[in-house]
Amino acid sequence: MSKRNDYHRDGPSAEDRALERFTELMIEKISTLQKDWSKPWFTAGMMKWPKNLSGREYNGMNALMLALECEKRGYELPVFCTFDAALSLNYSKKKDGSRQPLLDENGEKLSLVSVQKGERSFPVFITTFTVVDKETKEKIKYEDYKRLSDEEKQRYSVYPKMNVYNVFNVDQTNLREARPELYEKIRSANELKPPVKLDGESFSFAPLDEMVDKGLWVCPIRPMHQDRAYYSISKDEIVIPEKAQFVNGESYYGTMLHEMTHSSGHESRLNRLKPAAFGSEEYAREELVAELGSALLASRYGMAKQVKEESAAYLKSWLGSLKESPEFLRTTLFDVKRATSMISQQIEAVQERIEAKPDIMDVDGDGNTQEVAHEERELVGTVAEEYVPYRRGR
Repeated sequence: MSKRNDYHRDGPSAEDRALERFTELMIEKISTLQKDWSKPWFTAGMMKWPKNLSGREYNGMNALMLALECEKRGYELPVFCTFDAALSLNYSKKKDGSRQPLLDENGEKLSLVSVQKGERSFPVFITTFTVVDKETKEKIKYEDYKRLSDEEKQRYSVYPKMNVYNVFNVDQTNLREARPELYEKIRSANELKPPVKLDGESFSFAPLDEMVDKGLWVCPIRPMHQDRAYYSISKDEIVIPEKAQFVNGESYYGTMLHEMTHSSGHESRLNRLKPAAFGSEEYAREELVAELGSALLASRYGMAKQVKEESAAYLKSWLGSLKESPEFLRTTLFDVKRATSMISQQIEAVQERIEAKPDIMDVDGDGNTQEVAHEERELVGTVAEEYVPYRRGR
């Protein structure tokens, strides 16, 4: 038995209990959307992507559930910590491992930080990987393994392990009262400053615009004056209506992120898709992956994402699947995690390039030195670290 008491001999595992909680949240959210599917998945500009006290972001699966908890309970900050991490704010560790209480500038002990009595924790999944040389049996760090060539990786066996940790939101602690300066520092670091600019009556999101204009996504994205948005598996391309045809910029980008999530599942990427009949269980599940993925990504960049009109028909089937099959949520969340990671990495890589390359030398010779110097760049790669035998196409 682990020191975190992850499993009981008589009863469900911590992972099963966590999935049960996640399922409850999803059922509640989809039930709400079923009553009014024009509502967004998440409130626009609600908060940044959930992370822990050290600033490390949670992955797509955990981020989704923690974001739902934040919205449901009205937490102001998307920052979470374990019970031990909250207590660690009260002391520093010496080289010999002993603890020393933290002092203020006057040499007085700082007010103690603790989780407030009666607060309920939230489970998060953390997958760790043990990498072992097949011949020597020596272990290497997983980060080092990922940097190896495909040929070198053949020498190693990789063993994934799922761990479940219980975390609390910082608003479930007395941090605000005990350490107001630290709380404000955390608040400032987590203020939502999305790279989305309001341009007249519509949003303009530079990274996605750049990806469309310069072909910086894994497949072409073609805005065309017509009334359909779809990802074609056979052509490996995304087709969406032109921006002016949408009611606002958020709808345009939200739809684009939905189709980008579909395209992440191509067999050459995350290997999730194959043609499926409209209305089938496989089709419905892939629609949920695309909806959750695009909703998370939209929220991350300060936009509201409503249920896509074509997806609204699946609200009832999603509810039924969630209630009947825990495995449905497990595999769906795993696919959301991989898809959102792939897309967000590319968006942020393009955003960094935009911010770093002002066209101060008028590289393109158009007389405008205030624009961005567009450069062709290599796409961020993605590795399917684990494989779930499930595929669906659109």
